[in-house]
Amino acid sequence: MAKHEIEVAGAPKQVTITPFEHHTKYHETDLQGVIHTSNYLNWIEDARMNLMEQMGLSFKQMLDMEISSPMISHSIEYRSEVKFDETVVVETKLLSYDGHEMEVAYRIYDKATGEDRAIAKTSHCFVDRSGIPISMKRAYPELDTKFFEFK
Repeated sequence: MAKHEIEVAGAPKQVTITPFEHHTKYHETDLQGVIHTSNYLNWIEDARMNLMEQMGLSFKQMLDMEISSPMISHSIEYRSEVKFDETVVVETKLLSYDGHEMEVAYRIYDKATGEDRAIAKTSHCFVDRSGIPISMKRAYPELDTKFFEFK
């Protein structure tokens, strides 16, 4: 298999996406002992990488193909505080994909109680190694197919 190819064989199979989990660290807290809001962006980015790996499109593989998907916007609505030594679950969902951009939604909740901690959304474009926007449909139709399977 060439560097710019991924294996896409047979009929699409039903894949269940396992949510990303994060056990909070003391260094993530602020002076009040609450997880600082800046950490949520790291968690959702980790969850997006986890989603892409489960889709069969690891971020490393995309980088090897000289594709990147930088974040172009994000929004986070905080619902309740997260504290040190708690485990949060980050559910991800590919909301939209058009070959040029994708939008991912996130629900962050407490693993023990199920209480919502935050909801978020990110938008990403696709660029080549030089940072020039690319059309996945034209440049990498095999990857384009993978995204449409999960939309």
